[in-house]
Amino acid sequence: MAKSKLVNANEKIAKSVTKGYKTIEKSVVDGFNKMTDKVVNEYTKIENKFVDQYLTKEGESVTEAKKRLKEEQEKKNK
Repeated sequence: MAKSKLVNANEKIAKSVTKGYKTIEKSVVDGFNKMTDKVVNEYTKIENKFVDQYLTKEGESVTEAKKRLKEEQEKKNK
């Protein structure tokens, strides 16, 4: 009987520890994902402004300029 109570108590402890760990893990992962998304978005904004200001040709959009630059880089690497 005592062993049974001990096993039950141990299982309750294991469940609460696991639940706590999963909660912390989810919070950390969600925070990390939000942070990386924000960093990538800010980098993209800066990149687009740079391309728009310094690398676009007249009448060319940022997307077209990026595509052109990528193609030029691929030709150089061949």
